[in-house]
Amino acid sequence: MVSVTDLRTMYEQMVTARHYEERLVDEYLVGKQPAFDISAGPIPGELHLAAGHEASGAGVCIHLRDDDTVTAPHRPHHIAIAKGVDLKRMTAEIFGRKTGLCRGKGGHMHLFDPDVNFACSGIIAQGCPPAVGAAMAAKKRNTDAVAVAFLGEGAIDQGGFLESLNLAAVHDLPVVFVVEDNDWAISMPKDRVTDVQNGAQRADGFDMPGVRIDSDDAVAVYEAADEAVMRARDGNGPTLIEVQVHRRMGHFMGDAEGYRPEADIDRAEQRDSIERLAEDLRSHGVTDDDIDEIRERAHERVEEAISWAKEQPEPDPEEAYENVFTNPPAQAATDGGAAADAPGDAGETGGDN
Repeated sequence: MVSVTDLRTMYEQMVTARHYEERLVDEYLVGKQPAFDISAGPIPGELHLAAGHEASGAGVCIHLRDDDTVTAPHRPHHIAIAKGVDLKRMTAEIFGRKTGLCRGKGGHMHLFDPDVNFACSGIIAQGCPPAVGAAMAAKKRNTDAVAVAFLGEGAIDQGGFLESLNLAAVHDLPVVFVVEDNDWAISMPKDRVTDVQNGAQRADGFDMPGVRIDSDDAVAVYEAADEAVMRARDGNGPTLIEVQVHRRMGHFMGDAEGYRPEADIDRAEQRDSIERLAEDLRSHGVTDDDIDEIRERAHERVEEAISWAKEQPEPDPEEAYENVFTNPPAQAATDGGAAADAPGDAGETGGDN
């Protein structure tokens, strides 16, 4: 049973994520009109937004700790906020500033916050293998940390996803896979991408539990994730969850959405998991004044993060070459590479190599 405290926390996270992305739209469009120029403005490059996905991030991540690992896809903001990623430094990263999570070099699709074990990538299903690796590391260390990999329904046919399911099942790893089904794999409707309408059925081939949540209801996600995360923490292996969400915006900013029927856009705009959660709060005795206070606090946090990020310095051009390569071991740098010829080196013949 979800507590009022958890309902309030999820609501604040979801409102923060929604307002954050609405504000990013405002900032992103600066300098890009009337002729759309993707390289112009304070946020250059692509921007993929997850408005309509908020319930999945909040409903899952509320069960996680800082030492749990989360990997996210190219729509990461709602998940990052729910996991506790530093909002100011994330915003600075999106604006390409020196104080960003990756010193302004990664942008919004490549956020990394080791303080809360969060990472994301623009490569489809890329986060699944690292999440499995983190789960395997936790198991070998005899800790009860878990890993969660978020992905879109367009990724459920990717080899990286299927191989990750297999490895997680074979080794009973503490990992949860969360598929966010927004009906669109970029510009392709789901039924043209895969013949599996219920992505949770992918779990059947790997002998793990698979759960489908047919609406983006934060409480339903909370309950399914509670069971899956506890199962992983207790050493009982992986779970696959698919959540039906909705995409309120295009695949990326500037997407004309000519492939998408108006009726589908209208349906998405009429659904709002945030308002549904507000009704849940009211049913538990939370007043409208309290709800307004939560919303105002979330908005203030977002505005403060954006204002702070815009004031941060841009990286110096020469910094582009920093943090690109890993330095060689100290011995290799001082003995002219003799260490590479030491016994047991990968280049040695014979043995188990």
